This record gives sequence, structure tokens and C-alpha cells, in this order.
Amino acid sequence: MVFVMFCLSIQNVSEESYFSYVHLLFVAKCVDIALSSCTDVAYTQMVYPNFLDQKSREVIEYSSEYLLISVLHNLLQGECNPDLRLLGCSVLAPQCEKDKAIKPCRHVCENLKKNCLPAFDAIDMAWPYFLDCDRFFAGQEEGCFDPLAKLRGEVDAEEDLPSDLPATFIQFKHHSYSQMVSTLKKTASKCSHIATTYSIGRSFEGKDLFVIEFSTKPGHHELLKPEFKYIGNMHGNEVVGKELLIYLAQYLCSEYLLGNPRIQTLINNTRIHLLPSLNPDGYELAAEEGAGYNGWVIGRQTAQNLDLNRNFPDLTSEAYRRAGIRGARLDHIPIPQSYWWGKVAPETKAVMKWLRSIPFVLSASLHGGELVVTYPYDYSRHPMEEKMFSPTPDEKVFKMLAKAYADAHPVISDRSELRCGGNFVKRGGIINGAEWYSFTGGMADFNYLHTNCFEVTIEVGCEKFPLEEELFTIWHENKGALLNYMEMVHRGIKGIVSDKFGNPIKNARISVRGIQHDVTTAADGDYWRLLPTGTFIISAQAPGYSRVMKRVTIPAGMKQAGRVDFVLRPAEAWPSKLLRRSMEDAHDPHDPLELFDPHAQHRQPEARGGSPGREKPWWWSYFSSLDLHKPLWLLKQR
Repeated sequence: MVFVMFCLSIQNVSEESYFSYVHLLFVAKCVDIALSSCTDVAYTQMVYPNFLDQKSREVIEYSSEYLLISVLHNLLQGECNPDLRLLGCSVLAPQCEKDKAIKPCRHVCENLKKNCLPAFDAIDMAWPYFLDCDRFFAGQEEGCFDPLAKLRGEVDAEEDLPSDLPATFIQFKHHSYSQMVSTLKKTASKCSHIATTYSIGRSFEGKDLFVIEFSTKPGHHELLKPEFKYIGNMHGNEVVGKELLIYLAQYLCSEYLLGNPRIQTLINNTRIHLLPSLNPDGYELAAEEGAGYNGWVIGRQTAQNLDLNRNFPDLTSEAYRRAGIRGARLDHIPIPQSYWWGKVAPETKAVMKWLRSIPFVLSASLHGGELVVTYPYDYSRHPMEEKMFSPTPDEKVFKMLAKAYADAHPVISDRSELRCGGNFVKRGGIINGAEWYSFTGGMADFNYLHTNCFEVTIEVGCEKFPLEEELFTIWHENKGALLNYMEMVHRGIKGIVSDKFGNPIKNARISVRGIQHDVTTAADGDYWRLLPTGTFIISAQAPGYSRVMKRVTIPAGMKQAGRVDFVLRPAEAWPSKLLRRSMEDAHDPHDPLELFDPHAQHRQPEARGGSPGREKPWWWSYFSSLDLHKPLWLLKQR
């Protein structure tokens, strides 16, 4: 009877699959996973033979399929890692329960294939046959499992708190990665009409770089509404910024619901993005040491041993080179091709792509180890000078922004020199970055020189990984300053640049006389220009249009951006010099960053196979040890 029922259940499968399933049904037995590349999967037992009918550990380890998943993180330079490896493990080392193999979910495979095909195309590699979503994966109705759930923080999430807690309750604790994700998702769900979560990409070890956003229209840019961001935990062992942003997200949600007028005004007029942890891999390493015991090095860098705040393109050197050239631009400087020859972290790429996708106006990165606010440039005008005042053209704006945080912080504004950050008391708790210490490849300089965004660095305390009992005090010391700094995004002017028919003009340039740094309009023609108190000559220009100039006065105490619109009229002849300047810094269409886009439209995969006589791609050498089992299925057919 059992055999008859089995025959009925597989009557539509092929003869080859029939014998594989018979073998699995009558011989399979759960065993502990011993494959070194699959030891971090979310389950502990697998089954032999696997879905490729590989019957032992030795056969799997010497296979081209296993070698591929072991080296993919190198071949793809960290992209889609470790997602593809874990997906491959779900086929090569299938999850076993009660001596039965469980298939991975088809929708997970399809989503990953959609997002990762550009990375394969970039190295001229075909999609692996054993990741065929129809052949080796199952639908949810068939009882599949998600091999990537652990990466999304869906495993080992924090325990539910009592339901009778007040709406303003914040748990002042250190959050693991999964607890952070759970808290952000719960907060967004609680305030779903003004909040949402999204990921800007993945860390090297595959953790989502989660952002929680607050806006009256979550997920969308709104005309004339400025975009603001906070980034925390860039250095994995500097954890206070991460916790502050988790607490801030909960505070914004609960206070908005309670009708706090300051918070409602802020969210109703600003689109706010909070990225608590840019380096979750480093954080995990630092957390192993424990709060209060972590030193100044462990966990600072990424899983690739990269310091993210030294990993961005050095555009500051180019800005210094241009500074002496009459009419040269010190803004929207392109990324040099030589930058891509080095090791670029996927976390760094994710931030750069994020900056291009959203017209950010103001930002701050939260660090630890001191108590001071620093501002660009972070790299000295003279490379041999380690401590040299090196201002940007917007020195007055950056000092205004830095003081907005420092003056609202009760400890930073304390005049005592016998405290954390006491060395900066005479400077008002702020300092030019390069004057403190010079370094290249910083994120703040990159924001300013490549985009419209102004960013400062906030050192939020002398302890990088404080004890949990200190977190409540740290939150109350920083809460007002965090809010005050966000409100600075509304200083200066804003407006729309359009033609005489009312059509918005994208990438029009907004210039301020006397400041050698322009901003550009977003897709809808809107712009924001941070400025201090004073009178300015503002001009707007775009290729093919005549320049328009206006005199603007920003009175002292003005806390909302003044509205200054421009209507441009066609020019009879566009000056070739200005046209050349407008085009020279456009994004390179072959910029490698363009390939790092999880939302791009992807080409259909080419057929497997390949001509044996043609030259093999560079990555073929990785499989040179496989004499008779080289993966010809990775070669694209011409």
C-alpha cells in the first residue's frame, strides 16, 4: 500500500528524478553538516544524497558546484554574498527533518536571480544550472524553507515585550542585528502611515543594511520636501550611534502618534532616513568582546578588513587641484576610474548608490571615541600636514551645522575642560576635520564633493561600547541635539527651476556668488541650498537656457527655507565653455557603480554551454584543479 501511494505521488516526474526520489525516500538519513562552506546555514542537519544525487561529503567537496559557491564572493567582489552561497548550500546540503530533505523556496531563488544576474553578466558568467529555480526549488504550498531568512533578521529575533507597556516605552539595551531589524520593523508597523523600512544593500557577510524612513508619504520623494539622513555604526565597535538611531526611530513614532507638535512638524515637512548600522559584520565581532571590554580596534573594520571611513573615493585631492583654476567646479566631482582598481566594500558601494538615488540635503555620521562635532574637509590641503585647518568653500555653513548639534548637547556645551571632549571646549565643541587629524577616503568629504549633501561627523562619546546602564543617560544627552540638527535641513533657500511652460528642469545648477560650490536640481526641478544668515546673489543655469540671477536676503533667526523659484528661457547660443563644464563631470555611463543596482531591469540569461575553442574568461583559472569536471555550464553561449 505504501509503495502504491508513492507511485501515485510521482507519476508525473521523469525516470531520472524517479530513481533519485526513490533513493532519497528509502536510504536518506539526517546527518550533521560537515561542509566548511555551509556551516553557517540556519539549520544543523543535511541529507545524502543531495538534490544533485551527490552521495557523500567527499563527492560534494570535489565538485565544481561546491567550488563555485566557495569562491563566488571573490569572483563577484562581495556582491550577493553570502546569499548565493547559502542558496547553493540549500541544494548541495539540503535541510533534513525526520530523514526527509526539504526543498528551498522557489520565490527566494527567483528574487535572488533577478537581483544578482547583473553581477554574473559583468564577469561574463552564466547562471549556475544547480540554481535553476524551477528544477531544484519548491513553492510555499509544498512546504519549502527560506535559506536566507537568517540574513533578514528573521531568525533569533527579540522576544515580544508585554502588551500593556506605555506607547512611549523604549528599551535601553544593546541590540543584536536580528533584534535591531525586529525593532525597526515593529516601529514601522506601528506607524505605518508615516514610516517604512528598506535596505540599501548588503554587508560583505550578507546582512541587509536596513533603513527606517519617516515621511508623510513613505517611500516617495515629495516636491520641495528635503531629504535627511543619519548613519550609525560605520565602525563596528562604535555602537552608541547605532543604539541612538534605534531609540530615535521609536521616539519619532511614539511622539508623532501622541501629537508632539515639534515631531509632527518635523516629519510633516521632512523625509528622514535612519541607517542604524552600516557595518553589522564588524558589530558582531565587537559584541563578542562585550560592552565595557571592547578595545579600540576589534570590530572597527568590515569582514573584508576595510575601514569604511577610508574606503570612499578621494575627491578632496582633486578639489584642491581644481581650487586654483578659474571657473573650475568644486562640486559633483566624478569618481576616478583608478578608484575601482582597489578593493571597494559592498557597504561603500551601497552608500554611494543610495546617495545617487535620493537627493539628500543634510546628513550626519555618528561615531564614538570622543565628544566633538567635526566637519569637512577631513583631508588636509597639504598631505604631509596631519593637523591643518582645511576649509571647504562652505566653511560658514558647516560651522553653523556643527554648532547646531554641539550647542544643543548639554555635555558638549559644558565649559568644563575636565571631561570627555574637554580638549575642544575653547573651540565650542566643534573642529574642522583635517585640523583634528587628516585622513583620506572619508564619507563626509565624498558627500560634499560628489553630491548635493552636506555631512558632518558626530563623535557621541568617549566610550565606544558602553555598558547598558549608561545608555539611558546617553540618549537623554543626545536626544535634543539629534532633533535640532535634523531641523537644520530647513535653513537657507529652496525652490523649483522650470522652463517658461512650467516644465521642471533636472540638473540645473544653483550657484551662490562667492562660494565655489553649486547644487543641482532633482528630477522634479526642485532644489535646496543650505545657507547662513546674510545677503547672497543666487543664479540658476542649465545647458540651453539663459542664466537667471536673484538677490536673496536670509534674516537672522529664520528657521524655514525661503522659497526662490527660477524660470529659465532658451538661450540663443549656449557658451561652449559652460557646456563643456556641464558635461565633463557627468556620471560615466560605464561607471562600475551603475552595475551595483539591485533594482535594475535585467537581461534574460543566455543559454548555457559555450564554444570550446574560444578564449576562456579570466575566472576560469579558479577551476583549473578540476581536470575532468570543469564547469562548462558557466560559459555563456556566443
